[in-house]
Amino acid sequence: MSRWILRCMEVLGRLPLPLLRGLGVVLGWALYLLVRSRRRVVDINLTICFPEWTPSFRRRQSIRTFVAFAQAWLDRGWLWHASPEVLQARLRLCGALEELAGEAPTVLFAPHFVGLDAGWTALTQQGKRSFTTIYTDQANRVADAWILAGRKRFGGRLFGRIEGVKPIIAGLKAGEPLYLLPDMNFGPEESLFVPFFGRPAATVPSLSRFARLSRAKVVPILCRLTSTGYEIEVLPAWMDFPSGDMEADTAHMNRTLETYIKQMPEQYYWVHKRFKDQPLGMTPPY
Repeated sequence: MSRWILRCMEVLGRLPLPLLRGLGVVLGWALYLLVRSRRRVVDINLTICFPEWTPSFRRRQSIRTFVAFAQAWLDRGWLWHASPEVLQARLRLCGALEELAGEAPTVLFAPHFVGLDAGWTALTQQGKRSFTTIYTDQANRVADAWILAGRKRFGGRLFGRIEGVKPIIAGLKAGEPLYLLPDMNFGPEESLFVPFFGRPAATVPSLSRFARLSRAKVVPILCRLTSTGYEIEVLPAWMDFPSGDMEADTAHMNRTLETYIKQMPEQYYWVHKRFKDQPLGMTPPY
């Protein structure tokens, strides 16, 4: 990603939000029409997860997915460059905010909805604690530097995957909540195959592992794109989690995630090949 594109993102971030979101609609349609390979991934994912949908309804939901994805991407222009006052007005933390109080070890289960960066920004700007998260390096060095700078804007600590779990566990025990996004396919090596909308999906058991090792509570965070910005809803901590059975915990995570997705299916990260890895004897659907 070249520097002039990033500069353009910063300039676009200064536009009134309704206008920027309108540009997101145009960009979303363009991506849907032009990026056929990714459109096919979205269609396959939606067919697997929502077999009851008609083809016409699934197509409409696919278009909405691309639009939400594009709008959230453009929103990074103001998330990472607009004044703190603008962010305060557009990012609404709500729900069981008492779960964020105190110093108890806390793992924040943040699924891959398009507003995931808005959630992190809201927490680090408006939260009373220091937060940590895990970062995957980007291949493009210019984009990598931009993303890192944006996510570090209001503090918080970002750990690379190569750093291992020790610093993360230490942070949890020191009272720094971990913003964790464990619902993607990161390969079969360290994953368990548990159901996701009825089909086996390679899922890292990190939510259960971090909660067990640090004796932390698990608090879900749902980041919802709205017409006025984002709503970041904190849900009550899960009861009886972790259970001591890592596979059962990971299956529970996926089942619960399904209920969250059904509330706003067009805002989930369906462009990802969630079912790319399959158990021996099963053919990947892509």
